[in-house]
Amino acid sequence: MKTIPYGTSSYKAIRQDNAYYVDKTHYIPQLESAGKFLFLIRPRKFGKSSLLSVLEGYYDIARAEEFDELFKGTYIHANPTPEKNAHLILKFNFSQVSPEIDKVEESFNGHARNSFFFFGDKYKAFLDDRYFKMMESHHQAHQQLEFLLNYVGAKGLKVYVLIDEYDNFTNTILTTAGQASYHKLTHGAGFFRFFFSILKGAVDQMDSGISRMFITGVSPVTMDDVTSGFNIGRNISLHPNFNEVVGLTEQHVIEMLTYYRDNGMALPDWNETLNLMKVWYDNYRFSEDATSNLFNTNMVLYFVKNFLELGKYPKEMIDPNIKVDYGKLRHLVMLDKRLNGNFSRLAEIIETEHVRSNVVNSFPVERLRKPENFISLLYYFGFLSYGGKNELIIPNRTVQQLMYGYLREGYEDVDVFNIDLWRFANLIWNMAYKGEWQPVFQFLAQEVEKQTSIRDYLTGEKVIQTFLLAYLNVTDYYTTRTEEEMGKGFVDLYLEPFFPKYDDINYGYLIELKYIKRSEFTDTLKQEKIDEATTQLQQYATDPRVAQNRANLIGVMLVFCGWELVHYEEVTKGLGVNGTHDRN
Repeated sequence: MKTIPYGTSSYKAIRQDNAYYVDKTHYIPQLESAGKFLFLIRPRKFGKSSLLSVLEGYYDIARAEEFDELFKGTYIHANPTPEKNAHLILKFNFSQVSPEIDKVEESFNGHARNSFFFFGDKYKAFLDDRYFKMMESHHQAHQQLEFLLNYVGAKGLKVYVLIDEYDNFTNTILTTAGQASYHKLTHGAGFFRFFFSILKGAVDQMDSGISRMFITGVSPVTMDDVTSGFNIGRNISLHPNFNEVVGLTEQHVIEMLTYYRDNGMALPDWNETLNLMKVWYDNYRFSEDATSNLFNTNMVLYFVKNFLELGKYPKEMIDPNIKVDYGKLRHLVMLDKRLNGNFSRLAEIIETEHVRSNVVNSFPVERLRKPENFISLLYYFGFLSYGGKNELIIPNRTVQQLMYGYLREGYEDVDVFNIDLWRFANLIWNMAYKGEWQPVFQFLAQEVEKQTSIRDYLTGEKVIQTFLLAYLNVTDYYTTRTEEEMGKGFVDLYLEPFFPKYDDINYGYLIELKYIKRSEFTDTLKQEKIDEATTQLQQYATDPRVAQNRANLIGVMLVFCGWELVHYEEVTKGLGVNGTHDRN
């Protein structure tokens, strides 16, 4: 049985280890037609490094004898292009460069020297002694790069330059050392900018040593800064023809599950498993003109690997390696320990689960906090995906959970709101297994009373709904749904037990929120809200899913006056009230 290539990006290793591989080689002719110098942005863990490894194996002149071994059974093996095994490969992976600001230039030069050494060692049959003597005489990466490209160009050789994670260390420097340190690398006489200047200059020469170039990353910011908008090539990141160049379609996932099921993997329920994976890992689309959605490759491999090893769903549905460091967003939503306008935009996107905006191809770091650029960066990081014309949506539950975490951490980082999450998680366990829901909301209400800074952020029913969701999702006992249609109405919050993982949860919840402005509060208005919520919850309880749900479903109303929880009570499925609580 084929192994799961989780954590493996080397195409050669995948083939030699008899690992499961989804053939993407039919894109090789399309990439050749798209242009000679290409730039592709995708979120982390979608398979960018694997794609570069495929290109390396296919075009490398030193691997001509390995072609059958590497590509037998693939599209490109039966349909090779004239450029097969016709290039010298010069490859960089800038994730291997240290982002420590006082070591970054030395680390960058060291990584480049290593790349140049292995280039010379692999292709010494094409080089002569003069080449090696001249390379030894140069000490800076840009000098060695310039000489290498001039030399191979003069010799009539063709070099394919592959750069993986081009923006990895610059993104880290931007988020940890700040904009000034980042600016030194990417502007003016910065060594990183000058390195790309050499690439640009080589492309423009008559006897250019670069025949092709492919660059991957997760953000367009650095490329705009170091190459003035990547004017040395073509950005194919938003092109519909390359929507599926990395990632997995639903058909790919079905084929993978079918293969492992036929080889002994016992799925508890086929449809349940596929639907669960769609909820957590699907729904990415990288062009508004694309017609198919994609699963995150790493998430799927993580899920299937865990299932093969344990015979059940993973304990954590979100692979820890998929989480984008909070620091990557911290500098965007915080300034001098204060939350800025981008934090409000992030919260609003979480509240509505979509936003109308164009995705910008590139923009310099100085314009990072402009609303359209910030939203575009969320898209490039994988937090948003195309849902329609000019509409971006939160793609799945994994991203939703991560964003809830960013809200909580944002409040905590600026000392706006900080609670004992371990204690709170235990309260939610009691809510799920014992039906003790009151302490959960009492605890939050008491903390809001004590930590007064949070009150400035709790204005409006939708805002409070999102605030509650951010904390109710500290655990994954529930699939939390907002504005779910039930009983010919739309319930504010539906806490549906996550039975595929916790099959012994006893209680689910329908929660109706009511909000009264502090300036408009009266006892009469409060009673009207109570009566309205009671009627609505009784209406939701008539939905057929309530009768089919094997958990005890409890209706809960929460009435807020501004930030203050002034009334909460439990409503039975169809009749009356049980347990009224008033905070007046």
